[in-house]
Amino acid sequence: MSGVGPVEPGEGTRARDTREGDTAVLARPRGRLPQWYDRHRRAALAAVLALVLIAVGGYLYLTRPHRPAPAAPPYPSQTVDITYLDPVNTPKGVRPHSFSFAVDLSVDSGPPVTVTKIEQPYAGLSLTSDPTTPFRTHGGGSRTIVITMHVTRCRSVPERAGLPFLDVTLRNTRAIEVHSFILGSRYAQHLSDALEAICNSPSR
Repeated sequence: MSGVGPVEPGEGTRARDTREGDTAVLARPRGRLPQWYDRHRRAALAAVLALVLIAVGGYLYLTRPHRPAPAAPPYPSQTVDITYLDPVNTPKGVRPHSFSFAVDLSVDSGPPVTVTKIEQPYAGLSLTSDPTTPFRTHGGGSRTIVITMHVTRCRSVPERAGLPFLDVTLRNTRAIEVHSFILGSRYAQHLSDALEAICNSPSR
């Protein structure tokens, strides 16, 4: 009697019968996956990881701290001041029935301010300025302006000016504004005296 028995399946294998004979067919070891499955699984994991990284990056970008927007420059009327100084001699070559005075225009801070127009409210008067408009003054600076009033019709000027003002058109990088500057009681007295002297003169 032979000592060789039937072939036993090894560990991790199993034998299955065939109808063609008694030869045992060893099956693929349990637990091992085909190579194509491993490749697809690695590709899927890489794609998922890429999506996660994109999502995290997008979230960090959207939630990043933003720098505050720079503050808008002030309106020109908030930085400009006009102060009445004194009467001055009327420039040579100016037509008769005119008088002049000086004001100081200062710009506290911010971008430069351009004066594009200077006007006054009385129908019987016109004015010119030196320097002529438009002119610019930088932030932190000031300049002296000589304003000359021309009396064109005495019947349309006030006998006594109460609170006379100048309408000044200002422009900077923020806005264009028309602002009324009341120059105070000294200016009102000077204006009233000048109008009385001109309109009560024999030539008028």
